[in-house]
Amino acid sequence: MSRKRKPFLIAAFIGVLGLSAAQANVTFAPNWKSLQQYKCPEWFRDAKLGIFMHWGVNTVPAYDGHYGRYMYIQDPNGVKATHQSVYEHHVKTYGHPSKFGYKDFIPMWKAEKWDPDALVHFYKQIGARYIVPVAVHCDNFDNYDSTYQSWNSVNMGPKRDIIGQWKQAAERHGLRFGVSSHLGEWAHVWYARASDTSGPLKGVPYDVTDPNYAGLYGDRGDDRTKLQAGFKENWFLRTKELVDKYQPDLLYFDSGLPYENPYGLRIAAHFYNANSAWHNGRLEAVLNVKRKFAEGAVVHDIEKGQAKELRDLPWQTDTTINSGWFYQTRKYGHGHEMPSGFYLDETVLIDKLVDIVSKNGNLLLNVGLRADGTLPDDQRYILQEMGDWLVLNGEAIFDTRPWIKYGEGPTQNETGYNTEPRTPWDKRDIRFTTKGKTLYTIALDWPGEKAFTVTSLSDRQPALGPIQSVQLLGHEGTLKWRRNAEGLTIQLPKRRPCKYAYVFKIVPTQQ
Repeated sequence: MSRKRKPFLIAAFIGVLGLSAAQANVTFAPNWKSLQQYKCPEWFRDAKLGIFMHWGVNTVPAYDGHYGRYMYIQDPNGVKATHQSVYEHHVKTYGHPSKFGYKDFIPMWKAEKWDPDALVHFYKQIGARYIVPVAVHCDNFDNYDSTYQSWNSVNMGPKRDIIGQWKQAAERHGLRFGVSSHLGEWAHVWYARASDTSGPLKGVPYDVTDPNYAGLYGDRGDDRTKLQAGFKENWFLRTKELVDKYQPDLLYFDSGLPYENPYGLRIAAHFYNANSAWHNGRLEAVLNVKRKFAEGAVVHDIEKGQAKELRDLPWQTDTTINSGWFYQTRKYGHGHEMPSGFYLDETVLIDKLVDIVSKNGNLLLNVGLRADGTLPDDQRYILQEMGDWLVLNGEAIFDTRPWIKYGEGPTQNETGYNTEPRTPWDKRDIRFTTKGKTLYTIALDWPGEKAFTVTSLSDRQPALGPIQSVQLLGHEGTLKWRRNAEGLTIQLPKRRPCKYAYVFKIVPTQQ
């Protein structure tokens, strides 16, 4: 073999593996310019649907997802209305925070009915391609075998390696595995270091005075800067161990890149380099960051929001079924709950999934497990409804890519945090996805009594050549249609094939 042919053959081999030359050989450094060499892996672009799982100590009180913060705030002024009753609820139900602190919930979290294998099997059945359990939330308690945090689920509470067992279940069922870290900027440890500002226990410190609790709440003292500096380094060591020990393909941060310089950037570079090594040179890593990042260096996540337009780079929405991220028996007073008490119902969720996929995104859908580790039946019902829809229509979702435009119709949504639609969309709302040369046209509601017209698919649309057939998934046989300058008009059958969004499969004439 001549030396001149070797570069060509190496490049061809890389191409067979599905790698770009840059991704096959790159080593990432802890700076944004280097991280911008990143390319999102195909598994994530194909997956479309993941299951997020908020589960931990604060499912014991089951009252507020940030219980470990708001139980220590007596004065409701400045606290959002959704959290104002937490302190009063805690005092009434468990006692004053100086006598019963967050630490006292830990032995009450037993996870006695938790079956990770059965849950992951169910998630796979309904169409999920990846799972993302919470590894550490804002309460500073690690749900894994942590060397740098003795307050963890192996030493206390369930006395099980929660993340390790989720990982094993994901591998058994062939799902990609991710983890989330919410500690960073949102640590609750600062709030437990206070006391009542009024009343008979004014000035009495909460339960952080005992040095045995320093690992959970931080050392008691007035110099917050010292605690914060040590906390940042501890965060880095814990996060690096989480990556190294459990080897996730997805790492989610509930913020920008935490403690960006130097710790966050070091974690990002290490995650990419380590992930590539685990996969024999193939970079399979997805790093979700919500704000303050260099474009292309990570996969942008939009919490409870969607994209307004079709985006060039893959992205992700994370949202939740239940009214709080964690399981809770109290309903938030958001004023935007569904009648069922859920934050979102199955109709809205299916519309949301379709819209997100049409704009080059994924949906990471959260469920809230009970403290005992079981999935509530009402959440299971919504997931099953989505799964049944995907059995019939999943070919228009999974392994697809966007078309030249995401769709048409009157409903618009903004890009940004907490901007997602919470009601079903209009029958005139249409979304597009593609697989090869096949175009899927998805009506988010039943589009008419006898026929409807898709104006984007007129015979003047160069991106769609001659049409061979138009099919409705779930309906036997092809449909009658006509195409002219006004659009593609499709004759509808008398019966709907399903309860939610409707997929019209447009097969082009072979050329």
